[in-house]
Amino acid sequence: MFDSLLIANRGEIACRIIKTARRMGLRTVAVYSDADRDALHVQMADQAVRIGPAPAADSYLRTGRILDAARKTGAQAIHPGYGFLSEQPDLIQGCSETGIIWVGPHLDAITSMGSKIEAKQIAQEAGVPCIPGYSGLDQSDDTLIHAALEIGLPVMVKASAGGGGKGMRAVFEKSELAAAVSAARTEAKRSFGDDRLLIEKLIQNPRHIEVQLLGDKHGTMLHLFERDCSVQRNHQKLLEEAPAPNLRNDTREALYAAAVKLGRKIGYDSTGTVEFIMDAATESFYFLEMNTRLQVEHTVTEEITGLDLVEQQLRVAVGQALTMEQDQITCTGHAIEARLTAEDASDNFRPETGTILHWNPGPELRSDSGIQTGSVVGSSYDSMIAKLIAYGDDREMACQKLSQALEQLEICGLATTRLFLRDAIRREKFANGQATTDFLPQEWPEGWHPPEKNSLSLAVLAFHCKSSAPTSPWQSTGSFRLLQNAGHPAQSTYVDIREPESRMTLASSSDGLVLNDGTQDTPVHVEWTGPRRLTVTRDGVHETVGALVDGNVVHVWGPEFDAVYDIVSLGDFDPAQLEKNAASPDRITAPMPGLIVELRVEPGAVVAEGDTLAVMESMKLLMELKAAASGTVVAVKSAVGNTVDAGTLLIQLDISTKGE
Repeated sequence: MFDSLLIANRGEIACRIIKTARRMGLRTVAVYSDADRDALHVQMADQAVRIGPAPAADSYLRTGRILDAARKTGAQAIHPGYGFLSEQPDLIQGCSETGIIWVGPHLDAITSMGSKIEAKQIAQEAGVPCIPGYSGLDQSDDTLIHAALEIGLPVMVKASAGGGGKGMRAVFEKSELAAAVSAARTEAKRSFGDDRLLIEKLIQNPRHIEVQLLGDKHGTMLHLFERDCSVQRNHQKLLEEAPAPNLRNDTREALYAAAVKLGRKIGYDSTGTVEFIMDAATESFYFLEMNTRLQVEHTVTEEITGLDLVEQQLRVAVGQALTMEQDQITCTGHAIEARLTAEDASDNFRPETGTILHWNPGPELRSDSGIQTGSVVGSSYDSMIAKLIAYGDDREMACQKLSQALEQLEICGLATTRLFLRDAIRREKFANGQATTDFLPQEWPEGWHPPEKNSLSLAVLAFHCKSSAPTSPWQSTGSFRLLQNAGHPAQSTYVDIREPESRMTLASSSDGLVLNDGTQDTPVHVEWTGPRRLTVTRDGVHETVGALVDGNVVHVWGPEFDAVYDIVSLGDFDPAQLEKNAASPDRITAPMPGLIVELRVEPGAVVAEGDTLAVMESMKLLMELKAAASGTVVAVKSAVGNTVDAGTLLIQLDISTKGE
């Protein structure tokens, strides 16, 4: 075994690999961009090397800088994690040329499975069921459109080199085909440098099932059972579990056999995953793709098998033979993983950036994360915060543990998908193991919305935190008496500038506080009961929630809400400034920090409401910025390739013309 390992990745997967390497007695080397200088994976590693500025293209995707970091530190092996360079031939070749051990499968396996066109051909040769479709060499638009019509709509247009949902378009109408092919080709070229496409029959309302493989360099090929990853959004997985619920035993065995056939066909010698799309009604399944790397959701397989897949990767990489046989690997219990992301699920999953002011996942779950209190979530990388994994003796127990832990999880500083994930797990269709890839639009056709906030308690908390939080509030033994002035009751009116119509008047009394929300007086008693914990008592009922003050901003959270308040006194409230800062239909601004990848208009262009004017990329997601009203473009204030801050003016419209 080598004695030093460089992890060519960042965030939670880098931290996860470091933990196993440390347990095995290996010295670890991290790499980091300028944006990750203070990141957790940098702090955890024995050594760390700067590899460039924040954009991944200038740092984590620079093969030469990764190899140079290994040379500088004497690292004997490189683990790529997933994403970035995990399936890029250049790094594997570089390792071979410099005598560094590559922790992953051999190059031919990666290149053959890296092209969906070639992978499908190999799968067919191995006798693995494949979706009817076109994957020919003629890549003209006319040929692809003709093939789609021959296959029969609906179809899926897919990038050959794609992954993560990029370069994919579902097409239901003939009139949409040309635009879908063009858009998929453009996105594939931008994302993967390869604009080849394939067309496949769209299996509607399917399940997404995958089989974990483990092979070595001595010809052993094992499966580690299956996972269900059907709950997705835009082809990005949100919830993953093992084993898959509600599958016939003969279907499971057929899945294992198909995956192992493909693994043996290409002589696979590491961890990898064969993914299938399955008809939910008939359980007929078809090859989708093979991921020749560690998967994000490998954790649930580890929980049900007791195997450390990273350790197995490291041992196989140096030529060690696997020490177990297929019948020695058992599936025990059930595990579910939830991907917690920095996104506002109530606003169409808008990505969020900012500083994590408080983070406490609690002890109930396995938490694989690359963040801690004080970590900054920027726009240069994806929005992943943590993977939260619950294990139980059965599926019901695992679901209950994950749901409860999500309620108790503490995070503030930016919006997350915490409550959305909790709600998804509780939906009857998921609870019964009947979720498909259409789960989200079926359950929330108008989009997900959080439960109503407990406004009375939140208002009291917000004022109380802003007015009187001590340096160490949890050391207090009683409630704080606010607004008292020489024994006379005092009162003040405050507003939340995010919701200025909400006003509250608080007055002190000998018994505590009196809140008036415009309708009635309510006596309340408030006290600090722990670090960032407040207890509100009203009508003899206690409610304890989390709270944190950051300047004028108050964060409060509980089992049913995550809320942020900007609290000011009524005398300091400036409605005119609020109106000035409000969004205007004649101004197209950046909703968050990101990269301008397309500008579709020029000065003088006439646009209609709903037209896409610009496209931004942030956190690996593409966002179309649309006109909120018809008008004429007066000015374009940015350029393709510019990195902009949230709120930056991009396009100015004259909406008085109404596009005439």
